Amino acid sequence: MIKVEHVKGKNKGKIMLYVLSTCVWCRKTKDLLKDLGVEYYYIFVDQLEDSDKEQQMREVSKYNPHRSFPTLVINNDRCIVGFKEDEIREALGK
Repeated sequence: MIKVEHVKGKNKGKIMLYVLSTCVWCRKTKDLLKDLGVEYYYIFVDQLEDSDKEQQMREVSKYNPHRSFPTLVINNDRCIVGFKEDEIREALGK
């Protein structure tokens, strides 16, 4: 089963973050979202079992063909790859 973590905050749309547990840029992105006080969900893709990991990598590749991390998906249509603080702030109206 895929463990999706939920962080409570202000609803700014559906925010899904795909991260690696060992990635410093992923941690910075999570910290930024927390600081902005927005609600979001995230998955540590590297901690999934093989079939679940493959499924989530396919999901990531829909938005980010390079399959790199962090991958932030907003409302299933906007994707921000990497730690881009200004772009994330602008996308979330902060």
